[in-house]
Amino acid sequence: MIDRVLPNIVSDRLAETRDFYVGLLGFAVNYESDWFINLSAPGEPKREIGIWRRDHELVPVEVRYPPQGVILTIVVDDVDTVYKSAIIKGVPVVAPPRDLFYGQRSCLLADPNGLIIDVSTPVAEPEAT
Repeated sequence: MIDRVLPNIVSDRLAETRDFYVGLLGFAVNYESDWFINLSAPGEPKREIGIWRRDHELVPVEVRYPPQGVILTIVVDDVDTVYKSAIIKGVPVVAPPRDLFYGQRSCLLADPNGLIIDVSTPVAEPEAT
């Protein structure tokens, strides 16, 4: 049985990446060192994200590239509020909020590493296909 899933982002910008997830999305810092930062949703220690320093010896050379082919979805109470905050903070917007056929309102943002973040809020039951 799976007890925990922890996506780790490799980054050259640890502090900026930490501040993005803490300041925009409300994550809390659980642990921080010079090569690794662990964040989680307040009161939800298993809803977490790790940030690894890209050039650390534990990061294989083969994966020390900017993120590609991954979209990280974070479900929030109000995507429009997060979007407005992102605009104020100068966060790159890939797609503004829109209602999607599967019952989510979603916007796409880029974190400081170029990782695409799908910020979503459930708005309706998914349509039958």
